[in-house]
Amino acid sequence: MRMNNSSTKPAAGKRRRRTVRPRGRARFSAVLTLAVATLLPGAAPPPRSADESDIVVLLHGLARGPASLAGLERALTRAGYRVLNVPYPSRRKTIERLVAEDLAPLLKNELAHETRPVHFVTHSLGGLLVREYLRTPPPFALGRIVMLAPPSQGSELADKLGGFALYHWINGPTGAQLTTGQDGAPARLPVPDCEIGIIVGTRNVNPLYARLIPGPNDGKVSVERAKLDGMADFLEVPHSHTWLMCRRSVQAQVVAFLASGRFNREEPKPKT
Repeated sequence: MRMNNSSTKPAAGKRRRRTVRPRGRARFSAVLTLAVATLLPGAAPPPRSADESDIVVLLHGLARGPASLAGLERALTRAGYRVLNVPYPSRRKTIERLVAEDLAPLLKNELAHETRPVHFVTHSLGGLLVREYLRTPPPFALGRIVMLAPPSQGSELADKLGGFALYHWINGPTGAQLTTGQDGAPARLPVPDCEIGIIVGTRNVNPLYARLIPGPNDGKVSVERAKLDGMADFLEVPHSHTWLMCRRSVQAQVVAFLASGRFNREEPKPKT
């Protein structure tokens, strides 16, 4: 569920959609449905009650918001997870300040007393935030992490466009940190001690960026620079950076990894 600042009273006879609010007034809701495994064998755990559901924290990318992960949120909810879709001002602060001032206080307030495992699913910049956040042990049992198109080793776009005022205006102080090499923030971030699955796209729809990023890439991050040492699984998909998380096939792979620690590479069975 997305965190927002408004609520409405449901009409009589209709089911109420519960929301999670910032500043401590948080409530999780869980939806019990048929397991996604009925559509993708082995991809999802069986449905659980609200009190038994693992929690998934969603972290969106740079210059995006929780709405960009709405489809993924719905897919995870259908799979039986309780979802916390976190907003944060990605263009206004550095990675360190975003974690210290926004992410860490919010998760402490929401999850400090949780006894079920807490997983993370991130898009782009969100993958760097979770690494910074997990620099210190969290106040809950850490589950698995799925990173979608993470600039794990930075991006050549920051190297080559970072000196332009327009780049800074669009991406803010965080964008300036995404350079490659030992001086970039990604190189200084620890790798969390848990099972990590990474999905990266191979479709670049921007001809200019195609010239700036060597090798296969998704238009923002190269396949090679998305990788992390010690990752449990790695999957390339034919999608672009911006819309990767909206693809149903990618959402199904997220559910599969959270359930098993591996992506699903089974060939679909032919229809009879």
